[in-house]
Amino acid sequence: MSPSGCETFMELCELLSPALKRQDTRMRAALTIQKRVAIALWKLATPDSYRSVANQFGVGKSTVGVAVMQVARAIVDLLLHKVVTLGDVQAIIDGFAAMGFPNCGGAIDGTHIPILGPEHQGGQYINRKGYFSMVLQALVDHKGRFTNINVGWPGKVHDARVFKNSGLFRRLQQGVYFPDHKITVGEVEMPTVILGDPAYPLMPWLMKPYTGALDTEKELFNYRLSKCRMVVECAFGRLKARWRSLLTRSDLSPKNIPIVIAACCVLHNLCEIKGETFMQGWEVEANRLAADYAQPDTRAIRRSQREAVRIREALKARFQTERVNH
Repeated sequence: MSPSGCETFMELCELLSPALKRQDTRMRAALTIQKRVAIALWKLATPDSYRSVANQFGVGKSTVGVAVMQVARAIVDLLLHKVVTLGDVQAIIDGFAAMGFPNCGGAIDGTHIPILGPEHQGGQYINRKGYFSMVLQALVDHKGRFTNINVGWPGKVHDARVFKNSGLFRRLQQGVYFPDHKITVGEVEMPTVILGDPAYPLMPWLMKPYTGALDTEKELFNYRLSKCRMVVECAFGRLKARWRSLLTRSDLSPKNIPIVIAACCVLHNLCEIKGETFMQGWEVEANRLAADYAQPDTRAIRRSQREAVRIREALKARFQTERVNH
């Protein structure tokens, strides 16, 4: 572990201690907070089995299971709302503008986390690629930090439905998620938007690529949008490369899996904020593991609102003008 990694680890133990101090005495007598956190991080960061982690730390297999859930719950209870938050909206808007998209507050996408088939309603969890999974929907900022997550929907459910049933959708719809910050594009008022792929609905506050036959103007719009939208795909890549347990079928119960996924999202943000080293080798290993569970393609959604269409057309025209004048 790098010196800064060591500091981040000690800081994490410190932050979690109020919750972990209260745990049952048998566990507390046996294991320090540091050791419980270390066991949990090791289990989350590797595709190793409970048995192999237990051997690594000289504890029983069930101890590993208990430590993972205690630590993951403590992370979610104490840190989720502090660490996975919107933060400085203006900095995010400036960041995306520098990448080529104006008045953008985030990029959204969903990713599938493989799980073992649950005993009840297992069919709900089979995704379009034919394996059992749970969906993580995330909004990220220009730096690939999670600013909003929604986790726990079964893999069979379409991204757009997960989105429409999320608190994020409601708050965006009511215009209360971002501070009111409209800009004028051409002659159209444009609110702060988020960027999605074709699986999302086109809304005045959600821009997505053009599909179907594309002319050069539409291609330019799509290029500018996808350049900014890549931050969310990269964030998922880094999340899973650091916390590789998310790449192999989780043997936790369906009610515990969302807690663990959310905890990994918090840890992702902490690592990114602290500038923790990210090893290239991790990605290679992650890609090897990910190959067993390809991400399902989601059907494109065709519906869109007239106002949203006007905003997208105005942006398309503006990008074209900028290109001509440069």
